[in-house]
Parts: sequence; C-alpha cells; structure tokens
Amino acid sequence: MYVILADSNDLVRIGLRTILQAQPGVEIVGEARSKDELQSQIDSFGAGIVVIDYTSFGFDIDVIPKILSQNKGVRFIAITPEQSAQTLVDALRSGVTSYIKKDCDVGEIINAVEETANGSKFFCGQILETIRKASIDVNDIDFDSFNCEPIILSERENEIIKLIAEGLTNVQIADQLFLSSHTVNTHRKNIMAKLGVKNTAGIVMYAVKTNLVSPNKFLFAGDAAFN
Repeated sequence: MYVILADSNDLVRIGLRTILQAQPGVEIVGEARSKDELQSQIDSFGAGIVVIDYTSFGFDIDVIPKILSQNKGVRFIAITPEQSAQTLVDALRSGVTSYIKKDCDVGEIINAVEETANGSKFFCGQILETIRKASIDVNDIDFDSFNCEPIILSERENEIIKLIAEGLTNVQIADQLFLSSHTVNTHRKNIMAKLGVKNTAGIVMYAVKTNLVSPNKFLFAGDAAFN
C-alpha cells in the first residue's frame, strides 16, 4: 500500500516512517509538511492512504474534503493530540476514515493502517471513549452523507436548530414558535436530511459548530423527547 505522511513536525514524521516502513507491503511514497505539499504529492503519487495530523501547523481539516472531491480513493487516518468529541465527529464527517491519538502505542498505529488499507474503519480506544462520553455512538454517524455542496438552511430551520440544541421538545418548540407539533417534526426531519445526521446529537453538534448556541449548552436530548 502507498502511504503519505502529512505532519509539519519532523520528529513525528520520522517516528511514523520508522514504524510503518518496517511493515510488509507498506511503501512511504511521500512526506508532506503542509496542505499544499500534500495536495502536490497526492497529484504526483496517488497514495491510497494518508496519515495526517490536520491540527499541525500548515494543515487544516478543509484539506481532507478538498482532496477527496478530486481523489475519492484516498483514505485518511487522522493521528492528532486529544480533541473534543465535536472536533472528532466533524473530522469523521469531513472524510477521515480512521482516527488514533498521537500517544497510542505502536501496535494501534500499525493496526490502523492495516485495517484502513483493508477497507475498514479503525478507532483507538481513547478516541471511542471520548466520543461515547459525549453520548454519541460512532455507529450513528452518517459517514456516507459527506459531499461538497453547501448546507442551505432557512431562517426558520436555524431557529428550530437553536431550540433543539437548548433541549426543547417538539411540543415546547411548537408552543414557543406558534406552530403545530407536526410542523416542527417536519422541519426537524428536513434539517436532519440537510445536515446528513441521524439523531438529535448531530443537530446539536451543528448548532455548536456554527455558534447558534454556546458550547455550555451542548445538551444531548434523547430522541424519545421528540416522539
């Protein structure tokens, strides 16, 4: 498998190279110190796997969907310092296939590359624990919903998203906005379809990410509240 290492830190790249090039079937075809270098190397070598710290200097999360829009066969393994659950899920929905932390042991790094190369997703135990502590089931994340089209929400939909994120039920939202519960439920379904999420947690994460609500209102109301 052809692998590119993407990290601005020389020591990190040296460490990853030492670990991975010793594995049978792994060929390190490039090392990128910035997102521009990564794009150039993808264009030149067409790597199947990119091991990336998108939080390191010279990179950002936007490089992943940009590359995937032109090279759909590339699979990204994120390896970063500890991040919030929201950041992790945003990364997964942006196109990251597998996710491990920089303080994972060597075995987990190797497993991540092998499993990803075989078409599977791999998450180290620490990443799964961070996501689950936020009441998010990684199996509920709609990875396949990713596309490069902009999300266009109406003023009413943004208003309802904000109220959902603040923990209000359909009935409470209907009362506050002078709508029927059925209308609110229809808006909620349309919102989920536009955002590409499957549950209330996804709506809340969008609200926090876009500053519709402040992080201290990051509440995960149960789906039962909307029945």
